[in-house]
Amino acid sequence: MLHPTIASAAGSNAEAFKAMGFMDLINQFGVVLWIVFITLILFSLLSIYYLVVKSVKYAQIRGSADRVIGTFWQTPNAQDAIRFMEEQPAGEPFSKIALDAARAAAHHQRHQGDGSRLTESMTRSELVDRALRQAVTRESSKLQNGMTILATVGATAPFIGLLGTVWGIYNALIAMGQSGDASISAVAGPVGEALIMTAIGLFVAIPAVIIFNFFNRQNSDILTKFDAFAHDLHDFFATGSRVGEKAR
Repeated sequence: MLHPTIASAAGSNAEAFKAMGFMDLINQFGVVLWIVFITLILFSLLSIYYLVVKSVKYAQIRGSADRVIGTFWQTPNAQDAIRFMEEQPAGEPFSKIALDAARAAAHHQRHQGDGSRLTESMTRSELVDRALRQAVTRESSKLQNGMTILATVGATAPFIGLLGTVWGIYNALIAMGQSGDASISAVAGPVGEALIMTAIGLFVAIPAVIIFNFFNRQNSDILTKFDAFAHDLHDFFATGSRVGEKAR
């Protein structure tokens, strides 16, 4: 049976620990822990921001891809098809790729035989191919916007949380050394801060990694469509017909 004094101390410590809530622990944060906490909150907000922005962007691209590509190939007149591409919104990537190929082919046709160094050194096929490569690279780079930030959040948030953990444990040890009291009430606050920082770091990192992997998969699917469309455009503007297309 516990001594009454020990039982009383244990009971008071337990009550103090139970009464200590999340806000109580936050109120005990020092400068370093506040910096860590705010950094993790900003990281979380960045992940949410890119989740919303890129989800909308990918939905728009997927929604317009089949329509734009299908209309281009189904339009009998090349000039009408190009005019349709020019009418697409500024952020629509497939129309911009097609327009770059069309401009390269038109440039070669205009300057063919006039002594232009570009048209003399490059064939129509090479000029169109170069324009398509540049267009696909440009549009692919736009898809990567925000991916580096998501990867950074996923990779660094656990370590930032760990910094808070280490600092919290350090404060707990300092408090114990100064007071000479190793009871739970003396170390509950600093240890609680440490555990909170670990949890917040993981809470921020795990969604960021999931979002990054999801968007990385979306990028791969869209890049595949870019490449397929670019190959068909090259055949069309370089030879006048799409490979596999039946002669009319």
